Amino acid sequence: GASNGTSILVIIGPEGGLAVSEVEKARSCGALTVSLGPRILRTETAGLACGVAVLYESGDFS
Repeated sequence: GASNGTSILVIIGPEGGLAVSEVEKARSCGALTVSLGPRILRTETAGLACGVAVLYESGDFS
């Protein structure tokens, strides 16, 4: 998880979503892609939601 010194990069796309070619490029570079589904969040909210998800998944949410 993130607590062991692993670097995590979060990419937040525009309201219309990332282009298929952008997602494919990220995956070809080794990225693990996730989505919030049909939800459209403001940039500030999306960043916060991603930060909480990373902390939770890394077991560092204390």
